[in-house]
Amino acid sequence: MIDDGAADRLNTAPTNEIDEQPPIPAGAGTPKLAVIVTCWNYEDYVVRAIASVMQQGRDDCELVVIDDGSTDRSWEAITATGATAYRLENGGQRLACLHGLKRTTAPFLLFLDADDELLPGSLEKILSRLDQHVAKLQFPLIRIDAEGREISGPVPPLSDFRDTHLTENVLRTGAYMSPPTSGNVFRRDVCELIEQAGYERAVDGVILFAAPFWGDIVSLSQPLGLYRVHDRNDSGFSDELNPRPLKQELSRFADRLEHLRGLLAAKGLASQLVTTDRAYFFQERSLYLAIAENRHFGLRRLIILLQLLWRDPQGAKFKLSMTVLFILAVLLPGERARRVVNYRLQAGQRSLSGLLKAAF
Repeated sequence: MIDDGAADRLNTAPTNEIDEQPPIPAGAGTPKLAVIVTCWNYEDYVVRAIASVMQQGRDDCELVVIDDGSTDRSWEAITATGATAYRLENGGQRLACLHGLKRTTAPFLLFLDADDELLPGSLEKILSRLDQHVAKLQFPLIRIDAEGREISGPVPPLSDFRDTHLTENVLRTGAYMSPPTSGNVFRRDVCELIEQAGYERAVDGVILFAAPFWGDIVSLSQPLGLYRVHDRNDSGFSDELNPRPLKQELSRFADRLEHLRGLLAAKGLASQLVTTDRAYFFQERSLYLAIAENRHFGLRRLIILLQLLWRDPQGAKFKLSMTVLFILAVLLPGERARRVVNYRLQAGQRSLSGLLKAAF
């Protein structure tokens, strides 16, 4: 059923809303958390994502589904679930999430990708750890394939902590260990920062970097969701090493870092934020792009990358394996170097023996 005002909103609403269901009556509980499911042509998965939220049985959680102009039968699948849903012209994940933000009232939000799912009982665990001082809560996700079979254990490997000092990591390196989109819960004022991020279509950008400066980060070691890996993931990484997604990652990282620098200016911290060319992630991806484009990376740049790696707040085992990977990528001939980098970028369990097998 479509409400009578939908046609008028098509002509006047800046969000380009083109179809809408009437809201489901609110439950007895005051909304504490909103789950916003964004979907673009994921009719095969979106019902499972919605069900994974509905089956939590929480009347203090809002659920809103945003169809971002799907051209398959996603909208029909969404409306059949009875979830509160809005249909927009295609504008990308960021605009879809902003629309969901405006359609909800809860103080905390979780942006759930339509091909991901929450595990049973996850909302209860999340809500028990939230308070007004929390800017972001994060938890690992279990990787599954298109059919729902487990690919790997929890990613990333997080520990349990409540930390107000991750700002130091961000200032020094430009990043910190954080899950994909569906493994993060943000306070509403942090989410509102994405309205300024007109340089990208994704949502899990500057708010990841900014959250430590806006409040506490709560990290959980227990996986609370499923992250589906398939041939239509937005990462763009496939069996062939493709320079396009690497270029996109580098551009987005640089834009996000400069956006964060502007946000931190008001806090007097802009000058302390690492420059793009001295950020570990940027140099790492620059190496991968050079290999993908069959360009020489250079020994001097390799030394800089290794120095940044060993200053990064990661474990010694990770640093050791990445050191081996970087040296192999620089020293091996073209095709072998590409296999090494591609092995690093693929989903699934990775090991030193697997890396060497990919190389040789």
